[in-house]
Amino acid sequence: MSNIQNPFIRGYQNPRSIRTLLITYHENCPPAWRPLHASQAHLRDEQIALFPCFSCEDFAIITVDQDVPEELKVQCQAEGFVRAVVYAIAADDFDGKSVLVGDTYSEEAAREVVRRLKFETDVYSRAWEISTAHITEQSQHYLRDLADIATPTGFMFIAFRVPYSPAIGVKLIGTPWRDEHLQNIDGITAEQLREEHLSKGMPEDLMRVLHLAANADVRILILDADAPELDGLPVYEM
Repeated sequence: MSNIQNPFIRGYQNPRSIRTLLITYHENCPPAWRPLHASQAHLRDEQIALFPCFSCEDFAIITVDQDVPEELKVQCQAEGFVRAVVYAIAADDFDGKSVLVGDTYSEEAAREVVRRLKFETDVYSRAWEISTAHITEQSQHYLRDLADIATPTGFMFIAFRVPYSPAIGVKLIGTPWRDEHLQNIDGITAEQLREEHLSKGMPEDLMRVLHLAANADVRILILDADAPELDGLPVYEM
């Protein structure tokens, strides 16, 4: 699963704002961007911008009117000057690596960008309709059988029929199905959930599709023969 690029994922994940300092140095050294040390997180922007600082590869610390512990000073090899405070918008890319989305110059502006990126109502882009060609005929029968009974506990989803349609729907529960989240809500890992699904007779192709969707925080997945195919998913001939 970890080696499969997830076609359900859209946009950046986990957007957040990070306060960073633009620092210049003496002797024509290039400027650098550094976060403020956590011990000075309480400082307002006006207590940071246009003040001298110490810095290292990992952080910067303001020196004027601040009681800086000696152990922090010895970690900093450079003495510079904070030219500006910038709120960077960061997010996680498809591979989980952090990327820079953009910069703002106030905390309020950064919060607004993050709010819009997150879709604060938490309901957008969480319902998908894809072709049944992405699962085998065996998997289609498996889902229809589940839809006609009360889906047993432990599945973390509910299958249902779509009225007046041959389509079959799945409501995914407790998404995203990632280790940290599943541990918090059910005390299991994603691999344990996959093994649980397979032990209940779920075809492997269906398990793969459901886990990819749930990993992208999809909540409703509709499988319909008339729906378009999703690039990146296998297609099975009927």
